[in-house]
Amino acid sequence: MKLDTRKNHILEEIVLHKVKEVAQMQSELSLTSLQQQLKVNPPQAVRNFLSALQQSPYRPSLIAEVKKASPSKGIIKENFDPVEIARAYERSGAACISVLTDQKFFQGSFDNLRKVRFSVEIPLLCKEFIIDPYQIYFARNNGADAVLLIAAILKDSELQAFLEIIHGLGMTALVEVHTLEELDRALKIDGISLIGINNRNLDNFTVDIHLTQQLLSQRKQQIQSNITIVSESGLYTNADLSLVALSGARSVLVGESLVKQTNIEQAVQTLLNSARV
Repeated sequence: MKLDTRKNHILEEIVLHKVKEVAQMQSELSLTSLQQQLKVNPPQAVRNFLSALQQSPYRPSLIAEVKKASPSKGIIKENFDPVEIARAYERSGAACISVLTDQKFFQGSFDNLRKVRFSVEIPLLCKEFIIDPYQIYFARNNGADAVLLIAAILKDSELQAFLEIIHGLGMTALVEVHTLEELDRALKIDGISLIGINNRNLDNFTVDIHLTQQLLSQRKQQIQSNITIVSESGLYTNADLSLVALSGARSVLVGESLVKQTNIEQAVQTLLNSARV
């Protein structure tokens, strides 16, 4: 686990709580038992998360997020129904869906992930603060096709090891960075195919969508054609999507600006209106 506790106060609190949470999960169901459960009673077949993003008729393609709350915004959606939100996303053109599973800080759950899995056909990302291999197996057991790995909280050796576990399960890893240093680290990881640039500053949770543009302009030559870039956070309009797409992002992850809408389906269609290839 890698974390600069001098700066990342919010992230530090989340990770410290996650350590306790994972220990509690393992006390209730051991890793060995969880792995056996996956073998004996596997969830639905893994859907190809990366292919879904690349084959979408929209550019950038959309990962739409099922998200009730956040530490910076509080409750985003009072009348929160993860299944109905996910179905609206699928109907309106999202390539994939991200489901927040952190309970304490985002009011998410693995139960939400499982419910969404049985309600839609498109691939699902488990949006979690992964610090232990246990969480990867747990995400798969609850129907995830992809999981998030946050470079800010993981060492290079952990990123590599976790990536191998994820690939071994047939899943996709979305490796998230938010600084040039983290992007450089991610680009050195063997087998990486999907990198998310989080426009949110993880030190204070402020957002600047030009971060995607800045990082990609500085490392354009180093990013190989087999790596798909996802821009995350602070994306609200067609102009925002155009900005990050022109910078080199093939996909976007959008949550808050869609979830809070009364008519989510219409909001997605409006957002993607100018993104059809």
